[in-house]
Amino acid sequence: MEQLRQVETPLGVISYFFVQKKIKNLNLRINRHNEIVVSVPLRVPPEQADEFVRDKARWIEGVLERREEDRRELEPLPGREECRARLCSCVLRVYPLVESAGVRFPQIKIRSMKSQWGNCHWRQGYITLNTALARCPEALRDYVALHELVHFLHHDHGPGFYARMTQLMPDWQARRQALRGCSWVLEA
Repeated sequence: MEQLRQVETPLGVISYFFVQKKIKNLNLRINRHNEIVVSVPLRVPPEQADEFVRDKARWIEGVLERREEDRRELEPLPGREECRARLCSCVLRVYPLVESAGVRFPQIKIRSMKSQWGNCHWRQGYITLNTALARCPEALRDYVALHELVHFLHHDHGPGFYARMTQLMPDWQARRQALRGCSWVLEA
């Protein structure tokens, strides 16, 4: 059962959801709606969770500030043709990285999706990219395009997939992390 709590911190009052469940450790997360959720083992009293939030106040503030900066940096969603142009151009930019491995240029589909940036249909020879991705910076669009193209070589997210991503785009993990900060646009 969730309980909304407030705790006074050196940075001001922080509201959070307190959840007790069968787990071993205290967990703090900030969901895509910027709600703070603290899950604790059943035996942990709310006051211990309050102290945990108080200790993490600077970290919480930093995450929320970075997310707000990310929101300000994103452009509004362009029209359908501009969307298609941006998303196709990112595939064209990164395709040469996989072409020499035998990947055929895929058909590109675009559509609005609620929970993912893209997907690969390797058997059918096409990838689908989320129209919301057109709002993101070019480097993040390129990451998603390459991610989907690498699925033509490695169909799952096994070690081979990540090794190939690292080989082709050494900073892919930083790009993925930056993209997570943009996840709110999936619901916009």
